[in-house]
Amino acid sequence: MPVMKGLLAPQNTFLDTIATRFDGTHSNFILANAQVSKAQGFPIVYCSDGFCELTGFSRAEVMQKSCACKFLYGPESSETIILSIDDALDERKDFKEEIMFYKKAASLFWCLLEIVPIKNEKGDVVLFLASFKDITDNKAKAIPEGKREERRQGGLKTGSSFSSTRLRSSTVLYHISGHLHKCFSPLLSSNQNVFGDPPALPEYKVADAKKSKFILLHFSTFKAGWDWLILLATFYVAVTVPYNVCFIGDDDLTRSTTVSDIAVEILFIIDIVFSFRTTYVSKSGQVIFSARLICIHYMTTWFIIDLVAALPFDLLYAFKVSVVSVVHLLKTVRLLRLLRLLQKMDRYSQHSTVVLTLLMSMFALLAHWMACIWYVIGKKEMEANAYSWDIGWLHELGKRLESPYDPLGEVNGTGLSGPSLRSVYIASLYFTLSSLTSVGFGNVSANTDAEKIFSICTMLIGALMHALVFGNVTAIIQRMYSRWSQYHTRTKDLKDFIRVHHLPQGLKQRMLEYFQTTWSVNNGIDSNELLKDFPDELRSDITMHLNKEILELSLFASASRGCLRSLSLHIKTTFCAPGEYLLRQGDALQAIFFVCSGSMEVLKDGMVLAILGKGDLIGANMSIDDRVIKTNADVKALTYCDLQCINLSGLYEVLDLYPEYTSRFVQDIHLDLTYNLREGHECHVSDVKHPHSYTWNQARTHTHTVRPCSTSCIGRGEKLFITLTPHTETHTKKYQGRAQYGSGQMKWKLSRITRETQS
Repeated sequence: MPVMKGLLAPQNTFLDTIATRFDGTHSNFILANAQVSKAQGFPIVYCSDGFCELTGFSRAEVMQKSCACKFLYGPESSETIILSIDDALDERKDFKEEIMFYKKAASLFWCLLEIVPIKNEKGDVVLFLASFKDITDNKAKAIPEGKREERRQGGLKTGSSFSSTRLRSSTVLYHISGHLHKCFSPLLSSNQNVFGDPPALPEYKVADAKKSKFILLHFSTFKAGWDWLILLATFYVAVTVPYNVCFIGDDDLTRSTTVSDIAVEILFIIDIVFSFRTTYVSKSGQVIFSARLICIHYMTTWFIIDLVAALPFDLLYAFKVSVVSVVHLLKTVRLLRLLRLLQKMDRYSQHSTVVLTLLMSMFALLAHWMACIWYVIGKKEMEANAYSWDIGWLHELGKRLESPYDPLGEVNGTGLSGPSLRSVYIASLYFTLSSLTSVGFGNVSANTDAEKIFSICTMLIGALMHALVFGNVTAIIQRMYSRWSQYHTRTKDLKDFIRVHHLPQGLKQRMLEYFQTTWSVNNGIDSNELLKDFPDELRSDITMHLNKEILELSLFASASRGCLRSLSLHIKTTFCAPGEYLLRQGDALQAIFFVCSGSMEVLKDGMVLAILGKGDLIGANMSIDDRVIKTNADVKALTYCDLQCINLSGLYEVLDLYPEYTSRFVQDIHLDLTYNLREGHECHVSDVKHPHSYTWNQARTHTHTVRPCSTSCIGRGEKLFITLTPHTETHTKKYQGRAQYGSGQMKWKLSRITRETQS
């Protein structure tokens, strides 16, 4: 029995856990790489929206800067605390202190800074978590009124404009899709809690799920077999309940199904117990293992129906309790189990034989129900007119079978003389099936008014059922086979390809999982093939709607509508499973990628350079002349990721068609890039994501002039490492310095550190 398994692949939900845990008053945080050397300054690999709103810097400006956040330093920042921050980072230990920082708009604010090292499963510190809490209001209350007015006149501002290139969700990775073999639970990595009451921080790793051994997997073999057993029990109830109510009545001596009825009720009760311990797939596609969530989900969905359908009415027979006809009618509530069958129809609909069997079974079940009603009509009329007439269908049947009904005769199984219950039921079923299929021969016919009215209703229902069931059988088969035939054909081709080329098991599994997952996402529909016959105008509008997330980036804000429509035609949707590499270091970059959902990490030599989530743009700064871009790092999926990509060849075609937008695009793309993958663009803490003008004084006065587009992204006193190779020398000189502001430009005071001879 096929069933939706949900997202099962192992996922690293560290960022999701952090973003969720620090949502609210402590949502201002950054993550930094702790695996690099001190000289590289522990670059920031992730920052929250709250941090951007607090400081006024965009995420693109903050990424890869130093974890010490030297771009927030100013004249009133304590040098002692700054040195303490550096020492805490170097020694990879906890740090907590109050310090005065500067926002992008040069306004001051008091901040409670807390830094905590994050460890992996081996106990190695791999990340720093730095939290920033604005305590300006608390400090302002402690400052005398005179000092407060003096600072206010001195330019202390209370707000800063947040001009981010892109707003990102505060719970960056909360919408994850996947097939889940393992869940991930937060594991303790530090004995000290950063923010007081919340639990300790999780480790940066894929963690095993903490689940009870008594939880049943909804896609397990045992659960599949149990569902088939419950299906058979449901059909048994649908057949026996109407039969017992109509044919058996109050005569418990003739009931031979009491034991089996009690057994079925016990099965239904056990099924309720299993339902409280069976996983389910949430709306986001995650498999839920929590017993509490499973209980709540079941109580709010099918529990009431299952409970009512499992009421043990048949135990009254077992304990010899006398019952009346009303109690027999109450047993019809068991038919509510059929609603569960309808709820699971999508599981069975994946196989044509199962669908046809279920359709024919439902048709036969309807005929069975109507046969029971047909018998009750004849019986009630005969009981009401026992001595006055003999024109009912039961009388006619008795005459043909030479077992006429005689109220004075010996009582048999019907409570009257006449044919046996077996013969009566077969005749009733024969009549209803003949009427429903419109092939009746009239040997069992309606004679009284009530019988004729029922026959009319039966024929109307038969016409409807004939149209709904038999009329749609061909359409159902064609619809199912058209899609599944394509699926099985492609699956067979894929398996044949794997067998012919002797691919290893690991590669085979990856290919099959990717194919099955992408098929489940798009159901085998090729959007390009589907839209190719539509007019260009309509096709462009459709693709703009499908790709509106990436087109809403500030990068495309200045593009004309015609340019956007052309770009939308070159945007493709792709998918990346956990553990798969989207890009490898040294690969030629073929597209720019936008993360729609999921999380990824940028790796170089096994170190995390950046963590990417929903709304991030991955690519490289563009150049019209140099169109071959080599990547400088690996990009690996942590969870199931949905991506939109713009093919570079198509992008260059559009830029050639709209030259007025080309220069703006080339100039602005690096502002939207969360991580620049261009080879040669090494992301150290001193990198500034703005074009600079460099001048080298041949007289070696050791003054290097930098003219950035925005000096606010370079902190006062921040170190800069520069490597210069003069044309007249055969060696490379490395310099360092600290930023100072001059008139209209920023000057870096340089001092030579090393002198390396080139090979």
